[in-house]
Amino acid sequence: MIKLSKIEKIYKGASGNVHALKGIDLNIERGEIYGIIGLSGAGKSTLVRCINMLERPTAGEVFVDGQDMTKLSESELRRARKNIGMIFQHFNLLSSATVYENIAFPLTLSKTPSAEIEKKVRPLLELVGLSDKANQYPAQLSGGQKQRVGIARALASDPKILLCDEATSALDPQTTKSILALIKDINKKLKLTVVVITHEMQVIKEICDKVAVISDGVIAERGSVLEVFTNPKHSITKEFISVLLSNELPAAFRGNEISKEKTPGSLLLLRLTFLGEKADDPVLAEMIRNCKGLECTMLFGNLDEIHGVPFGRFIVGFSASVTLDPVDASNNSTDKVDSRALEADSEKIIQNALDFLNTKDVRVEVIGYVRRNNSTVE
Repeated sequence: MIKLSKIEKIYKGASGNVHALKGIDLNIERGEIYGIIGLSGAGKSTLVRCINMLERPTAGEVFVDGQDMTKLSESELRRARKNIGMIFQHFNLLSSATVYENIAFPLTLSKTPSAEIEKKVRPLLELVGLSDKANQYPAQLSGGQKQRVGIARALASDPKILLCDEATSALDPQTTKSILALIKDINKKLKLTVVVITHEMQVIKEICDKVAVISDGVIAERGSVLEVFTNPKHSITKEFISVLLSNELPAAFRGNEISKEKTPGSLLLLRLTFLGEKADDPVLAEMIRNCKGLECTMLFGNLDEIHGVPFGRFIVGFSASVTLDPVDASNNSTDKVDSRALEADSEKIIQNALDFLNTKDVRVEVIGYVRRNNSTVE
């Protein structure tokens, strides 16, 4: 439905050029809700405005429904843009026009007869839940109601694509949730392709099928929301996700040095992610039963779901409780040998636990050995 190929965008300024987009390639399938997330200045809004050619790329191609938008004349672009609706962060409503008139505005501009406008606007008012607000003005509406007007206006020309540029950034959390639910409902009912620009991972998690993470004008990471959310690769992606799922160590270990090698008084910390039905399985309990001598401490746990797929995320600490066999102890002449034997047994127990987890549908991230803040070294 939408294909961006090698998109470059350079702004020329008095203090030099700004390279906003650097060779962006992106494919968005028909009917998807595709999220593009990035920090302020990353290039995400420039990218979405290149789709409807409100910003002309310096280089590259923009295909929408098989048509190269970069090759169109201004008159051809105006016709093509009827297939692309857009909603904005600050609503952009006409303050002197009623709700009905704001929704009808694109149709009025195209000189659509009043009777046809009526047939189009009334169902849209119902779709966005504003049938009783038709004759009110924007100043009389809440922020969420204003955005609903903006959505209805964007749908007035029967677009195939809906671009949402930070559409919920000016709204409170509860209103944001209702607007996202409306966008998702519209996507299903009207079979629209939706592109969501945001800096909030919660928005991506709530409604998007796929996501691209943009950083400094390039796509840092992309994929299904479930894959990117549960197994992020890039540091900027991890930063976004940490707002919802903290990547920090539990408080009892925070600030201490992480080591690849075991140190006195330390635990081996692991970050575990369970997907699908495994999120409800007693994997950890089974592991403890099977790995004699293993001590497993649960330090953090969270259960959630994305698009109906359950997932669990946990931080656990491993240590091993071992004692030297009496026969081995009588045969060893030094404490040093005893210590090495105990250490070998401890490592074997922990490795058995890791091997067990690797046989399950569990993503295992080894954080490293860390001491508790209140632990003492003997």
